[in-house]
Amino acid sequence: MWDYVKIAALAVITLLAAIAASYARDLAYQVHAVIVMLVAGGLFLWNVRRADDLPAPVTGEYMDGVIRYGVIATTFWGVVGFLVGTFIAFQLAFPALNFEVLQGFTNFGRLRPLHTSAVIFAFGGNALIATSFYVLQRTTAARLWGGNLAWFVFWGYNLFIVLAATGYLLGATQSKEYAEPEWYVDIWLTIVWVAYLLVYMGTLMKRKEPHIYVANWFYLSFIITVALLHLINNLSLPVSIFGSKSVQLFSGVQDAMVQWWYGHNAVGFFLTAGFLGMMYYFVPKQAERPVYSYKLSIIHFWALIFLYIWAGPHHLHYTALPDWAGTLGMVFSIVLWMPSWGGMINGLMTLQGAWDKLRTDPILRMMVVSLAFYGMSTFEGPMMSIRAVNSLSHYTDWTIGHVHSGALGWNGMVTFGALYFLFPRLWNKAGIYSNKAINWHFWLATVGIVLYAASMWVTGIMEGLMWREVDANGFLVHTFADTVEAKFPMYVVRGLGGVLFLSGALIMAWNLWMTVVKGVPKDAPAMAPAE
Repeated sequence: MWDYVKIAALAVITLLAAIAASYARDLAYQVHAVIVMLVAGGLFLWNVRRADDLPAPVTGEYMDGVIRYGVIATTFWGVVGFLVGTFIAFQLAFPALNFEVLQGFTNFGRLRPLHTSAVIFAFGGNALIATSFYVLQRTTAARLWGGNLAWFVFWGYNLFIVLAATGYLLGATQSKEYAEPEWYVDIWLTIVWVAYLLVYMGTLMKRKEPHIYVANWFYLSFIITVALLHLINNLSLPVSIFGSKSVQLFSGVQDAMVQWWYGHNAVGFFLTAGFLGMMYYFVPKQAERPVYSYKLSIIHFWALIFLYIWAGPHHLHYTALPDWAGTLGMVFSIVLWMPSWGGMINGLMTLQGAWDKLRTDPILRMMVVSLAFYGMSTFEGPMMSIRAVNSLSHYTDWTIGHVHSGALGWNGMVTFGALYFLFPRLWNKAGIYSNKAINWHFWLATVGIVLYAASMWVTGIMEGLMWREVDANGFLVHTFADTVEAKFPMYVVRGLGGVLFLSGALIMAWNLWMTVVKGVPKDAPAMAPAE
């Protein structure tokens, strides 16, 4: 019966998408309607062909198929995101790369949100979904709840990525940082995210292990808080049901406040809490040591989620936002330094008695470096939230350096470590195909991050100082064009750092592929009991 309900629903969606494509008021909406029509039509035909097949028996084994697809998608989107990021870095250094023939599609303004969404939501999001499903099953000794609902989460989320990315290239954007997708794409993501929450909560409720391991607390806070942020920041009214354009519910300084409440907590819960869940499982597993202090991990969790939610206003110093709101954000940002470093220390001290492994284990080395960058970024962020520092740093490339030292150093490195951990286990291999290639990846990525971040720190501080320099008569000494010219050498260094980081990711993709196709098989069965 359920199969026929799905077939009917897919037929209706295909028909409605075809109607929407024919009545579309803009190209982006029309392309998206065609994509939805093709996807729904393909699923309709696939389900019709399988309608009378007997369902596969449900075993007690872990549901690792969706995780395999997730880690492959993570690797693919990572390479795409790093490639686009490297290209737009060189576009800033060499404007001629904004090719005239491709204006409106591949100029910096269209590719920049494509890059941020590819690395944050496509690479990072797929990493979080895949690792959370893996960690959840291993720490609860239970199969994912909801049957094929986990597959819906994976494919639905990646459909969201495709719709968002094509929308940016075609000019469909809300122009809100980290929240660019238009109204109908936001609605689709909401449906997928609710399904994700149901899978997670359902599995926790049927767990065989009575204790809920701390990594699951971080993953769950990430899922719930991102849902709240997404719903409120994307409240809008579409201009037409057959068009991509919409009007935001909030306006002026209220819109700015809601946007940076969302924007900073997207960093706080998507890029921090979720990845801390990853860290609290994979670092102890790779080090073969228990978490240094489980009590500290609980304090870290509650302090982090309480404090982070208040820190957003520090993005709006010296604007129309009331001073008290900016001060509130600044104070909570400074206090946030303490639980953040508590988490970093907890992760690093987990290696107590296993520091010698850093000489021989490049995967563990990546994870340790990710914790070092986490500590550095969570010190730099509170420092930059202080008004006096912010007056120099804000709107400059220092902010770009800060973001990328955290995103590449913390999120990137811990994800690379998790991928190297997962691939052999998911494909039942004895280990990674080439440890030497992991070493190459580690050094290329590390040097690339240092070049990127250091060049942006130098050019950002220089830029801030040039903007505020005045002569004896109180007139500005430098024009904006002067600062752009002065930054050129550092922009080239930034681009070269991106090339190194991208090269490391390509080596990783090759190494993971070779692990799957030519890795030495492991004798033990792939589906093991809870670890």
